[in-house]
Amino acid sequence: MYWVTAVPPGGEKSYNACLVIVDRYRKTPIFLPSHKDDTAMDTALLIWNRVISHTGLFINIIGDRNPNFSSAFGYKRIFLNSLPSTD
Repeated sequence: MYWVTAVPPGGEKSYNACLVIVDRYRKTPIFLPSHKDDTAMDTALLIWNRVISHTGLFINIIGDRNPNFSSAFGYKRIFLNSLPSTD
C-alpha cells in the first residue's frame, strides 16, 4: 500500500493522489483515487468501501507511511482490539 502523489488534480472531487494496493494473493494492483491530505480514517474508509468489501480482510499491511499511520488505520476502522481479551 503506497501513495502516488505526483498526479494532476482530476475527477469531480479533485483527486490529487492515487492509493496503490497490491493484492499479493491475486497478483493484481488496485488503484484508488485519493487526496494527499487524507487521514488514516479517510484511507481506512476508502479501503473498507472499495477493497475489503470485495476481497476480504488483509493478512498484513505494508505501507510507505510511518507505523503510527498503519496503527491508526487498523484500530480506527477495522475494529481491531489493541488489548487482547482473556475471556
